[in-house]
Amino acid sequence: RFLALQRATEEVELDPGLAEYILVLVRATRDDPRVEVGASPRGSLALQKVARARALLAGRDFVVPDDIKALAGPALAHRVIVKPEPWIRGVRGGMSSAESSSRTPVPKVR
Repeated sequence: RFLALQRATEEVELDPGLAEYILVLVRATRDDPRVEVGASPRGSLALQKVARARALLAGRDFVVPDDIKALAGPALAHRVIVKPEPWIRGVRGGMSSAESSSRTPVPKVR
């Protein structure tokens, strides 16, 4: 059953505009001056997968921007290494990702 659910997430539609939105969010982690090492392209793939899974759990066969925004911080947090000074001030990798998702314009879809 688990494998069937895993395969079902692959069938969830991800609009090309939302795929680009994910790429922009991941790139933004690399451009953040507080970040030593931003998320890699694998972070984009991970965010796509969890967004599809969230959509499926919500009973949809398509991803909406809120799926991505809700999961950007948690999905990318461990992939972002914050510089020492911001870290001491309490900045964490998930914060950088979440801030990027709130600042980045969401594409119009469906």
